[in-house]
Amino acid sequence: MAIPVANTPDFPALLRLTDERSAAFRAAITAAPSLDARVPTCPDWTLLDLAHHLGGVHRRWAAIVAADSSDVPSVGKPSDIGAGAPREREALLAWSAESTEHLLGALRAAGPDRGCWTWWGTSESPQTSGAVARHQLQEAAVHTYDAQATLGTPQPLPDEAALDGVDEFLSTCCATTEAWPHKPATVEYHATEGRSWRLSLSGDGARTTHLPTPDAPDASARGTASDLVLALYARIPLDSLQLQGDRQHFDLLASWEPE
Repeated sequence: MAIPVANTPDFPALLRLTDERSAAFRAAITAAPSLDARVPTCPDWTLLDLAHHLGGVHRRWAAIVAADSSDVPSVGKPSDIGAGAPREREALLAWSAESTEHLLGALRAAGPDRGCWTWWGTSESPQTSGAVARHQLQEAAVHTYDAQATLGTPQPLPDEAALDGVDEFLSTCCATTEAWPHKPATVEYHATEGRSWRLSLSGDGARTTHLPTPDAPDASARGTASDLVLALYARIPLDSLQLQGDRQHFDLLASWEPE
């Protein structure tokens, strides 16, 4: 069950922010001298590949939400969906905008509480269309950063998206009922904007808590909410943050892949 989070954007705000970040993504595509430019934060991809990927993600999750089913979806991977997308810039931009509207339209029709399949079944995040909306905001926000980085002009994630992004990453990608395979530890993340989170790692799994809590952690990281999200998604080096305690815990977390 998801832990209630103060100041988490409501469902309409999640859709608005996703729309805004997707528009910012297309602005970067429009401004790029070449769609063949390598994406420094995703070095295996060109900017064209990145655009195909994000559009494929939007269309795939639109289909999953619209299916209204907890079964594993039969829709293809984002790479399969994006493979047939336009390569010429103007047509690509139109396809991208249409992809975003497919996603937003499916989410609007579903509302925040409809159950649907997700890959994060053992996490603290619920398997609902609202949780999908939350995660899709982070997809759009981080990939917009990727596109801007390709142009040499990366911008911090907007505060509203970034603050929720730290919580969303920890509760969806880290928190789990699967056993932590190393010695128990606590790791904290502190945003300079005034929000803090603790991740408790043990044989019972990984659990997120919103601070303050009384005990000292084994390791902690401090930075802006945007930098925390970008470090969690490996877009900037962990050393960009203010680290305290045993750094090994962060390295172990980065390599941990719970089912």
